[in-house]
Amino acid sequence: MTLANLPPLVTVFGGSGFVGRHVVRALAKRGYRIRVAVRRPDLAGFLQPLGNVGQISFVQANLRYRQSIDRAVEGASYVVNCVGILFESGRNSFEAVQEFGGRAVAEAARGAGAKLVHISAIGANANSDSSYARTKGRAEAAIHSVAPDAIIYRPSIVFGPEDGFFNKFAGMARSAPFLPLIGGGKTKLQPVYVMDVAEAVAKAVEGKVAGGKIYELGGPEVLTFRQCLEAVLKSTARTNPLVSLPFGVASLIGSVASMIPLIAPPITSDQVKLLKKDNVVSKEAETEGRTLRDLGIAPTMVSSVIDSYLVQFRPQGQYTNSGKAA
Repeated sequence: MTLANLPPLVTVFGGSGFVGRHVVRALAKRGYRIRVAVRRPDLAGFLQPLGNVGQISFVQANLRYRQSIDRAVEGASYVVNCVGILFESGRNSFEAVQEFGGRAVAEAARGAGAKLVHISAIGANANSDSSYARTKGRAEAAIHSVAPDAIIYRPSIVFGPEDGFFNKFAGMARSAPFLPLIGGGKTKLQPVYVMDVAEAVAKAVEGKVAGGKIYELGGPEVLTFRQCLEAVLKSTARTNPLVSLPFGVASLIGSVASMIPLIAPPITSDQVKLLKKDNVVSKEAETEGRTLRDLGIAPTMVSSVIDSYLVQFRPQGQYTNSGKAA
């Protein structure tokens, strides 16, 4: 095969992360050459079996360093940015990773003549009091100012085998006496399956999605925070009580937990701010045709997937009687 006949090259920033690894899988199945840009390429080798020999390669890149970004997109026809953080640690601030990093990737993609797909989040708002949502919103504005034809996806809570939401509370249910209903558990969420998000990215790379728009990706059902925790308890066959935790108390706990070094906090005060607002697909996105269904993707229900990966949290694992709880 000559160089001219090689499949297009796609650079995937954050390709070893939760969403990124599924994006790599979806693109590999379609035959693209994939360059995974990550901070630690030595820890991303597990991705190679997702493709054929030589189909997936790795390059060191850090969104805080522009030179590494430029090097990672050289020769690429498409760029996918899956990088995002849920809490700040050390030099990995929301501003550095999400805002500066998002703009830098867009500028590098434009310089390489590559089309860009960017993963943001529902709730992104440049004026939000949440640092996470604010930097996501500012990144979106910067990206479209640099690359007007970029495709931006805003998923709701993303679930799947390695997710940080259902797995987190399932782990808590295994050892904690109760599960916290932050703010009373009334916040509405629209969990979206990670493979559905990856499929949306692949369709964008294939040129099947109109550019220059922001799409909102949600699952087929809107669940309250309480209903999500109830689903966790049902799936793990446990009966932990659900205890209401006011936003103020949860925020205080998050502030204290964030000060403990070398651990991932169970919740941060910034995440509490996010939970004060519903995280669902907007009416505007629905009426304007900017949802998963409008991309030709049938959203996957939470109940059809979580049992397959939360089984590890059951009292006797796969041998737990599904009709009994502990």
